Amino acid sequence: MFIGSFKYSVDSKGRVSIPARFRKYVNPEANDTFFMTRGIVRCIDIYPQDYWREEVLKRIDQLDDFDIEESTFKRMLLELAAEDKLDSQARLLVPRNLLEFAGIEKDVLILGQNKKIELWNPEAYDAHKKESEKPYSEIAKQVMQRTK
Repeated sequence: MFIGSFKYSVDSKGRVSIPARFRKYVNPEANDTFFMTRGIVRCIDIYPQDYWREEVLKRIDQLDDFDIEESTFKRMLLELAAEDKLDSQARLLVPRNLLEFAGIEKDVLILGQNKKIELWNPEAYDAHKKESEKPYSEIAKQVMQRTK
């Protein structure tokens, strides 16, 4: 389970270290391999290989290529997608086009999202939180009522 947040830096080659606290929750089946793609907001989503294959790809495979909206989503999700394996220093090489999509230059906020990891430009994340139309308490009530 990926929880918490960390502020790190992206090196000149586009590599980002994955925090040790997150690495301990990566299943051996993931083989230290991750899939990265655009988030539904201006961030990068990172999925361990096993979760990507067992959960994300299953849902993608159910999309109808003859439905405009579904095929557009699939195209947009996969066009920037990349795969990488942790190097000996527990870093992932994040493609330049994904870093540009998220507006990440030097500083990066690494945010745990249970089954996935998000990479954010720290300033963009702060702005995203402020843009929320509802306070956290209202969002929590609304969302958690759906899980009953």
